[in-house]
Amino acid sequence: MASTSLTRFSHHLDPPLSLVETCKSMDQLKQIHCRTLTLGLPKTPAFHNKAISFCCADKSGDMDHAVKLFDRIPEPKSVFLWNTMIKGYSRIDCPRLGVSMYFNMLVQNVKPDNYTFPFLFKGFHRNLGFSCGKELHCHVVKFGFCSNVFVQNALIHMYSRCGQMEMARRVFDISCKTDVITWNVIITGYNRSKRYDETSKLFDEMEKNGVVPSWVTLVSLLLACSKLRDLEVGKRVHKYIERCEIDRKLILENALMDMYAACGEMDVAVGIFDRMKTRDVISWTTIVSGFINKGDIDLARSYFDQMPERDYVSWTAMIDGYIRVNCFKEALVLFRQMQAANIRPDEYTMVSILTACAHLGALQIGEWIKTYIDRNKVKNDVFVGNALIDMYFKCGSVAKARSVFSDMPRKDKFTWTAMIVGLAINGHGEEALGMFSEMLRASIKPDEITYIGVLCACSHAGMVHEGRKFFASMSTEHGVEPSVTHYGCMVDLLGRAGHLREACEVIKNMPMKPNTIVWGALLGACRVHKDVRIAEMAAKQILELDPKNGAVYVLLCNIYASCKRWDSLHELRESMLHRGIKKTPGCSLIEMNGVVHEFVAGDRSHPQSNEIFLKLDSMTRDLKLAGYSPDTSEVFLDIGEEDKESTLYRHSEKLALAFGVISTEPGATLRIVKNLRMCVDCHVVAKLVSKLYGREVVVRDRTRFHHFRLGSCSCKDYW
Repeated sequence: MASTSLTRFSHHLDPPLSLVETCKSMDQLKQIHCRTLTLGLPKTPAFHNKAISFCCADKSGDMDHAVKLFDRIPEPKSVFLWNTMIKGYSRIDCPRLGVSMYFNMLVQNVKPDNYTFPFLFKGFHRNLGFSCGKELHCHVVKFGFCSNVFVQNALIHMYSRCGQMEMARRVFDISCKTDVITWNVIITGYNRSKRYDETSKLFDEMEKNGVVPSWVTLVSLLLACSKLRDLEVGKRVHKYIERCEIDRKLILENALMDMYAACGEMDVAVGIFDRMKTRDVISWTTIVSGFINKGDIDLARSYFDQMPERDYVSWTAMIDGYIRVNCFKEALVLFRQMQAANIRPDEYTMVSILTACAHLGALQIGEWIKTYIDRNKVKNDVFVGNALIDMYFKCGSVAKARSVFSDMPRKDKFTWTAMIVGLAINGHGEEALGMFSEMLRASIKPDEITYIGVLCACSHAGMVHEGRKFFASMSTEHGVEPSVTHYGCMVDLLGRAGHLREACEVIKNMPMKPNTIVWGALLGACRVHKDVRIAEMAAKQILELDPKNGAVYVLLCNIYASCKRWDSLHELRESMLHRGIKKTPGCSLIEMNGVVHEFVAGDRSHPQSNEIFLKLDSMTRDLKLAGYSPDTSEVFLDIGEEDKESTLYRHSEKLALAFGVISTEPGATLRIVKNLRMCVDCHVVAKLVSKLYGREVVVRDRTRFHHFRLGSCSCKDYW
């Protein structure tokens, strides 16, 4: 009786197949399979096809289980099953296993059909494409599928994914070109390879061939126009959309906005935004980014604050906007708000925040970011590594920059350049040149930025002979033609070493017109060596190029004051007053317990101002007992000696120093960032503070780092 019931059940209902068709999960499929085995029900080819298809195609599928089912088939001759397995491997991003499955299929004398190659090529990545892409292309020809439009599209996709756009274009050129998908695939490939000009040209070809673009085509074209800042073609695409009454999908409207925003047409972009029936986070972020690119940070922030929802991209865009306009504190505040909103940052956010920390000298915050990256498994790629190196160097933490460099699994030329420049500005000139030699041994070709770092290393270390040699060989050995910046480095190198006449000859023989940087390097050298005649000539040249350059007047005043040329100083001061030139106020930043404190010369706005000035008084008394005598040579005000000392006393880095001393214990490191060149007197004070108060003091001024330890400076008084 039971046997009859089972037979009737199996013949009329075919339970395995009907249940597989309604299956919702792998657990259900495994239960059905187990029940089939228990009851001894027959497993038909249709059952195998459905079960394996579920394992391979469904998001909740399981390729390991698919392999087990497939391997139980004695001689699988159905190309459908082989295609399904290949498709499954592409879906889980295991294309090499798909290729193995394809070759096993050939061994079993099963020939591919027109679905095999599209499934096979779909999951290809760059390395696999290089290793076997062309061989499989030969199989396409061998089996007669080279004129099949689906296979052609798959080949174009495969070659473009692998970066072989020339091969992709060859396939495209011999294709029938009647299917818009073919055009979409090649256009997407050019966009992926950042060859946006080719995308733009293909739009013209499409029109000539009478192919009607889809919304996918139009989005890709608008992306290319956005990257190329090609407003003319972008407007053509916009007119086509309106003329043909293309369905205004959200993604298409976002692409239109992005194109106009990238081309600086924010009025048009905002007009599209205002007329949109629905907006998503991409729509809002596009407008925010557009105003950031135009430099209107306040309007960008206004739209950002109105956003109904924000993702990590919109937060990163706004943070990056603040960094572009040098509002580094605001960037850090916004990052804290992003953290409070529980938005997980990505590697681009980390690079932006590390950049802010680097500019502010905020090592403690930078260290917290490094820990956050490690703990939260944020993608730590070469860009993040380079940003960490830059941050550590700009905070004066050379050892930690070295450590990051050593731990990086992959280094590009920017990594090496960051090390060379960072070591140079921190006073490790010989090590910087050693790093350059290592870079060359690693077969990394230096570029113009690398050579700026090399010449800076020679300049800061006073290595004149080596600098001349590197400057002479940069074009002959590595094809880097010296730019005006490289000439500026050479003038700085020669000038600092006292070779002022040779520096003048370099300027005279430059193949291009010297700029303010070149003349400024010469003027700075004149301050060190007290050469008034050349200083006046250099200052005159700078002021012809930049009449409002207040720093030049200040530096020349310093030179006149140090050489006791009081009449010349008075005349220059009168000229400054007449022209409305004002000295840039000195500003110093110091980070304490994750908070960046800012001091301006003579500033009493800090909450601990009274305590700071009391400490400054006591420090001055201690320093004088240790032999300190205020150096007023660079104070060019027409006042008495006592008043000059009082002026020196209020310099911003001294206020930051006093705050640092009262906020820390002996053995701590004080890190100060100064917006101007450190004056001689503050340099002397910092040396003595490092000795008497047991603090290491790191000061980053406008040109270099000063590491003060036990009464001496890393610059060896050469700055």
